[in-house]
Amino acid sequence: QLQLVASGGGLVETGGSLTLSCTADHNLASYAIGWFRLAPGQGREAVSCIANPEGDMTWSADFVKGRFTVSRDNAKNTVYLQMNNLNSDDTADYVCAHSIITALHCPQPQSRFDVWSQGTRVTVSS
Repeated sequence: QLQLVASGGGLVETGGSLTLSCTADHNLASYAIGWFRLAPGQGREAVSCIANPEGDMTWSADFVKGRFTVSRDNAKNTVYLQMNNLNSDDTADYVCAHSIITALHCPQPQSRFDVWSQGTRVTVSS
């Protein structure tokens, strides 16, 4: 089953941290995994991306650089998004997505991702 599950969201105060996880039911070592978010009143926007195969090819949007870190553990079929120094603008539903083919670099447009997780909600107070 080609499926992704995003988890780890919650309610946090401004300046706090959360770690999101994206777990696959398959071996994702060869695929790029993207993180996207849907904020209230906003369209879906790209947040971070990690490319295959070793987890050292990453990209992050300017609005999260220096605060968010994407990483992967291929043995666990899991990609993480460590989010630090959160602010109210980070409030959104976060989803992860699986690239349609292997060996892609990051970033990629949304059309290059073929499987999407459900959203995990991040709410930052104040």
